Amino acid sequence: MPADDLSRAVWRKSAHSGQNGSCIEVALITGPEGNGRMIAVRDSKDPGGPKLIFSRRKWSEFIACVKNGGLDLA
Repeated sequence: MPADDLSRAVWRKSAHSGQNGSCIEVALITGPEGNGRMIAVRDSKDPGGPKLIFSRRKWSEFIACVKNGGLDLA
């Protein structure tokens, strides 16, 4: 599936997501022209809205930054 066609993406969200609807959903997709796997991200409250697409490496870097508190606002 090309990165610009997410109509067949299988979206999932964390089992730790609360009932308040403030979460994201992710899907593993095939990159442009079949070039590797990528991660698509969307707002669960607006599934038809904009999506972000990350390479697996950039997604891993982002997750590591979050886990290490690199984006904490406090």
